[in-house]
This record gives sequence, structure tokens and C-alpha cells, in this order.
Amino acid sequence: MKHTLLALAVISTLGLSACERPTVVAVPAAPVAVPGPAGPAGNTGATGGQGATGMTGSTGSTGSTGSTGSTGNTGDTGNTGKTGATGAAGSGTTIILTPPASAPAK
Repeated sequence: MKHTLLALAVISTLGLSACERPTVVAVPAAPVAVPGPAGPAGNTGATGGQGATGMTGSTGSTGSTGSTGSTGNTGDTGNTGKTGATGAAGSGTTIILTPPASAPAK
């Protein structure tokens, strides 16, 4: 039995050593990009076009005309005074009164 175990150990060692081992492939790590200094500034872009002008609003409605005020009452007619007595007949002399003269124009 010693020879059987020894023979079995030798055969299994040879059998296992004959197996192909997988090759380990080392994948290199991706390089980390380090930003460099900033480049020169670019040219200024073109000016945009002018926007469209808005529409004019509509005119508002005209207001209604106000009411006419009421007419006032007409006043009462005043009383007529008494007629004076007729004057006495003159003595034959007539007096004519003239208005005062107006100032001369300058």
C-alpha cells in the first residue's frame, strides 16, 4: 500500500503540473490628464441682429357726452310803479341843459 500511495502521489503531481496555467494580463491604468495652461482668448463673436419692433396698441374708446344741466326758473316780473302827477304849466321860459364838454384826445 505504501507503493500505491507513492505512485498515486507522483502521477497526480505530474498530471497537475502538465495543466496550463492561465496567463495573468496586467492592464495598465489609464493615464490621468493634467490640464495645461490656458490658451489665448478667442475672437469676439459677431453682434446679433436687432429684434422686431412691437405692435402699436389700439386707441381707446371716446367717453360719452355728459348730461345737459337744467334751465333755471325765470324770475317774476316786478310791480309797475305809480305814475307821477302831471307837472304845472311853465311860465314861458325854456331852459336847455347841455352836457359838459369832453376832454380833448391826445
